[in-house]
Amino acid sequence: MLLSLVLHTYSMRYVLPAAVMMGMAPTYVLAWGAWRLLSALLPARFYREVDDRLYTIYQSMVLFFFENYTGVQVIIYGDLPKNKENVIYLSNHQCTVDWIIADMLAIRQNALGHVRYVLKDGLKWLPLYGWYFSQHGGVYVKRSAKFNEKEMREKLRAQMKAETPMYLVIFPEGTRYNPEIPKVIADSQSFAEKEGLAILKHVLTPRVKATHVAIDTMKDYLDAVYDVTVAYEGTVDHKGQRKLAPSMTEFLCKECPRVHIFIDRIELKDIPEEQMYMRRWLHERFEIKDKLLIEFYDAKDSKRRNKFPEKSVHSKLSLKKTLPSLLFLGGLTASMLLTESGRKLYVKTWIYGTLLGCLWVSIKP
Repeated sequence: MLLSLVLHTYSMRYVLPAAVMMGMAPTYVLAWGAWRLLSALLPARFYREVDDRLYTIYQSMVLFFFENYTGVQVIIYGDLPKNKENVIYLSNHQCTVDWIIADMLAIRQNALGHVRYVLKDGLKWLPLYGWYFSQHGGVYVKRSAKFNEKEMREKLRAQMKAETPMYLVIFPEGTRYNPEIPKVIADSQSFAEKEGLAILKHVLTPRVKATHVAIDTMKDYLDAVYDVTVAYEGTVDHKGQRKLAPSMTEFLCKECPRVHIFIDRIELKDIPEEQMYMRRWLHERFEIKDKLLIEFYDAKDSKRRNKFPEKSVHSKLSLKKTLPSLLFLGGLTASMLLTESGRKLYVKTWIYGTLLGCLWVSIKP
């Protein structure tokens, strides 16, 4: 019985970090809301600069758990610029941890506060976060025929007008690659075959609309496009078959020893402007991803598996980058919860913040 209790406790080791990250959300939203009100009469750039700083504080606290707490080894291949840039970040998509991978790279360029996402429309209903992501420059999009190009362009133009730094994350596959749902993979491959495109094994056929709109709208504003390929070590079973990538819970339970990240920085001049040609270009980029992942998962030589075929760097994130944010937000949250009025404000922020956020995103994208 004692052994069972120990094993159960060990399997629940994600609870503390998850509780801390979620528990600090009201504190963060209150701080952001206060600044939003105070900055209403100030130029937009003042609001944006502090908003980016607040976002950096919260996300670096998140990275404390996803990097320092888990002890995951982050292995980087290719050329990640040391300096921050205005970029579009294109990546394969396997799990919710992919969002965190973008943060892992951004913090290494001192650009964490600039991360913004192109998100599935349904995510705007997330309690507190859904509303905030839209306020932080995120763009919600609907799939296929419901995709609203005009709306996305207007949102991006507003960000450029405000001179908002851009680290815009897009997952062109539109949904996650999940080996446990073979129908999605089969449908993706059938579509590629029908369109005369190469059939991909470890990624889905990418959709070009959001990528085209983002690059076309911001082509004079961007420095580059980062083409990122991510592989999670340990996602192959004993038969050599691809397994589901780790969820955030599994990642926090330290079930992923290493994450491999391949970065290819692409100049804007090397990307075709017309959507028809960009579609072909994007598919070719995903062919490259597929070849990298085939090498990672399926290489005949076992020594070449579980790594990409180029020089790599083991990149360890310093506690100086994350621990101060954890202590700062933790201190604010603890101070609030120590008083009765603070606890009431905390609960009301969860309730009314969620309701107001849902109302806001239902009226304004």
